[in-house]
Amino acid sequence: MSAYRFRDPRIHGIQSKIRVVPNFPKPGIMFQDITTLLLDPKAFKDTVDLFVERYKGKNISVVAGIEARGFIFGPPIALEIGAKFVPLRKPKKLPGKIISEEYVLEYGRDCLEMHVGAVEPGERALVVDDLIATGGTLCAAMKLLERVGADVVEFACIIELPDLKGRERLNGKPLYVLVESH
Repeated sequence: MSAYRFRDPRIHGIQSKIRVVPNFPKPGIMFQDITTLLLDPKAFKDTVDLFVERYKGKNISVVAGIEARGFIFGPPIALEIGAKFVPLRKPKKLPGKIISEEYVLEYGRDCLEMHVGAVEPGERALVVDDLIATGGTLCAAMKLLERVGADVVEFACIIELPDLKGRERLNGKPLYVLVESH
């Protein structure tokens, strides 16, 4: 599902603030840069508000944000819907006991880690990131959360690159995006 398809009037303002940077971080990649969106307080607030409107009252107990841009949007969403925020971090950034999940992304390999005990069995989780491309990062987040017994209710991303078909890798779990980029 996509807010883009329903053309909420705030979507145009959000989309217009996303900068595309060619050949970053590698040749051939068209990087979708949300830092320019963050410079516009209205577009930033509209982005958070659209997600809050969708998830308020859905009994979500965990908002899991993927490093690093999921850390920007996840906490305000979690606060507004009354959920805890759980950071899913890159390797060797969390002290204490962790569980990890390796994955392949569009330009390399990576790993996500989460504190043991941060999420309890049966909790309803929303996974937040800025973008879905091939779906590797979101799949790793889903596997990590499901390994501890959480129910991943939905994925929320600002941008989808539908040509890369990442949505198809989410095992039928719903994905909500604000903007599509082709």
